[in-house]
Amino acid sequence: MSMNRPGASPANPLRLEFPQSLAVYDDYAAAQKAVDHLSDQKFPVEQLMIVGTDLKRIERITGRLTSGRVAVGGILSGVWFGLFIGVLLSLFSDGGESTLAIILSTVLIGALFGMVFALVGYAFTRGQRDFSSVTAVVATKYEVLVEHKSAAQARELLAGLPGGLPDPFA
Repeated sequence: MSMNRPGASPANPLRLEFPQSLAVYDDYAAAQKAVDHLSDQKFPVEQLMIVGTDLKRIERITGRLTSGRVAVGGILSGVWFGLFIGVLLSLFSDGGESTLAIILSTVLIGALFGMVFALVGYAFTRGQRDFSSVTAVVATKYEVLVEHKSAAQARELLAGLPGGLPDPFA
């Protein structure tokens, strides 16, 4: 199956030849709606790109880290790793009761090592980061780019979208 498409470079499908800005939106859903509208109008959508711009990093604090929370997290991750190793080892055992013994022992050993490593790691960073969090990089603007040779047609079709083109000065 060939990846060659009109207007796309075979070396980099995430590239347009001579892109022009068609519209800038405040959220991805609005940019996606514009592209979907163009698709419904039979516009050659392979000549479009949605680019997230003005990136920012968001960190949501989810809780305070304590030795107990760190230990439980280490145990849980160790149990999963131990279970994985136990299942792999049991594939090479003769079966029977030894399979269950292998899995249970690797789960227990994994839990112990997971707890120890998590607590040691926590001890080395004590006081510097006593909280847990989730991070994401998000765009604050979404720009729809169009191949230069189709820009006028795209603008004309997009003007028919309810709400039309976004105000570039807003």
